[in-house]
Amino acid sequence: MRRRWPLTLRGSGAAVLAVASLVIAQRAGIPELMYFGVLMAALLAAAAVTLLIARRTDRVTRTVRPDVIDVGSRTDVVVRVGLQTALPTAPGRWADALPAGVSGNARGLFPATASSLGRDTVPVELRYEIVGRERGVHALGPLEVVTTDPFGLVRRRFKLGRPSPITVAPAIVDLPPLPPTGGEAGGTRQSSALQLGEGVDNLVARPYAPGDSMRRIHWRATAHRDTLMVRQEEQESSPAATVVLDRAPSRWSAAAGEAPSADIAFETAVSACVSAVARLVHEGYTVDVVDSDGELLAEPVDGGEEGEARALAAAFAGLTARVDGSSARVIPASAAVMMGPVVVVTSDPSRDPALVPGAFAQRSALPIMVVVAPQPDLDAPLAAGWRVASVRPGGDIAAAWADATERGLADVGR
Repeated sequence: MRRRWPLTLRGSGAAVLAVASLVIAQRAGIPELMYFGVLMAALLAAAAVTLLIARRTDRVTRTVRPDVIDVGSRTDVVVRVGLQTALPTAPGRWADALPAGVSGNARGLFPATASSLGRDTVPVELRYEIVGRERGVHALGPLEVVTTDPFGLVRRRFKLGRPSPITVAPAIVDLPPLPPTGGEAGGTRQSSALQLGEGVDNLVARPYAPGDSMRRIHWRATAHRDTLMVRQEEQESSPAATVVLDRAPSRWSAAAGEAPSADIAFETAVSACVSAVARLVHEGYTVDVVDSDGELLAEPVDGGEEGEARALAAAFAGLTARVDGSSARVIPASAAVMMGPVVVVTSDPSRDPALVPGAFAQRSALPIMVVVAPQPDLDAPLAAGWRVASVRPGGDIAAAWADATERGLADVGR
């Protein structure tokens, strides 16, 4: 109720004086008090009319740089308001509505503005910083402004503009480098020149042909020959790897299938997935990301294209566990033919080791299983042949990854 009261403390006092003066003047027969009461009432009415006609918003734009942030990272928000006002306006207060998925101090002093007569608008720029708290696509705004008349008697509260989307992507954790076995499989050695731009001239370049990916353009050769050239050997320099994100409903809570960030264990799994993709891409692997049912969750990410790895994380902002479907296995049959590194991110499947084909680990150059569970049973037969990274929900993914890669292959009956 207090928010809807249109009078300020000063205006409320003026209203009380006006009413009291009119009542006393009528009963006591004092005409001076009658004039004073009418004057105060007229002043309040004029203040209200001034607020109604003085300000009209023309446009509101909200710029977020960057417009995609990771969980735990910060970004700057700039709100630009174009005002049309016939009269100068007094300072006020502003607040931008923030969703539960982000936090920040999105409020402050709204500056006094001059009259816009003779020009299109009066520009007002507001700034604040937000921190991503929960994965998902959220909405910032609308902007709420509270302003008063020049006498500070009447306040007006109004909302400006429409909400703007902000994407909070899963956090990409900087994982330790792959062990030598994984690098010798073809990732690190063959792609180091691509990542740092060293030795690119040694690649064979050919003229661009319709259908070639723009990502394969050899810019140095293009500048030298003044025609578009592409890397002939780039595809051969990016061996394949697979990351499996197990979204089976039986491995996660029901909340994991309802909305992003609803289940901390699944959030840890998604973060581990995109972190593994980023590490493999950094080391030169072209990475396929699949579900345990064999569904391709995203387009393959080319080796060395770290920007694509971050785009994949943004695409997973709204990812949830499956609400139904088969959960007969953890590793899809489509991944069983892979000879390169394979990273499987799942909950604790030790209750049914038959879901994980043990012989598959022998075919992969680097089999890593990231198990997200409060108390995973790593002595179960599923661990045979795998480098098992055990991480608790919300735990340290990098430490679990380092422990698994340094410890080496797990054995049955450790």
